[in-house]
Amino acid sequence: MEKVPMTPQGHQRLEEELKHRKTVERPEIIKAIADAREHGDLSENAEYHAARERQSFSEGRIAELEDVLSRAEVIDVPSLAGNVVKFGATVELVDEDTDEETTYQIVGPIEADINKGRISTTSPIGRALIGKAVGDSVEVTVPGGTKAYEILKVEFV
Repeated sequence: MEKVPMTPQGHQRLEEELKHRKTVERPEIIKAIADAREHGDLSENAEYHAARERQSFSEGRIAELEDVLSRAEVIDVPSLAGNVVKFGATVELVDEDTDEETTYQIVGPIEADINKGRISTTSPIGRALIGKAVGDSVEVTVPGGTKAYEILKVEFV
C-alpha cells in the first residue's frame, strides 16, 4: 500500500468531507430514496433513479476518502527547511520569457488545485521543480509548448 503524502490542512479537509458525507449527505440520500419509493412504480420513477445514482456516487467517494486517509502520510511542512524544492515547499517562480511571477505550493495529487496555487508533485511543473534550488532555471513541457522558469524563492510555511 503506497503512502499518500499530504499536508495537515489537506488531511483535515478530507476528514471534514468524509464526516459531512457520512453524517449529512448519507441520511439525506436515504430519505430521498425512501420518499421516491413511496411514489410507486420504481421502473419509471426518475426521482428514485436520481437518488440511487447520487447514493452510488457518494458511497464511492466515501470509500475513496477512507482509502486515502488510511494511507495518508501527513507531513508537517513548517518543520522542513532549506532552499531546495521538495514536498510542501512554496515556490516563487518567474517566467523567463514574460517576467510574470507565480507562486505554487508543491502538494500531493489529492490536494492539487491549480486555482488555489497548489500543484501536484506528479504534474509537469511539480516534477521539474522537485530537487531544484533557488536560482536554478527549469524547463517545463506544458500543453502549450516549453516554458522556462527561474526559482526566486523557496519557503516552507
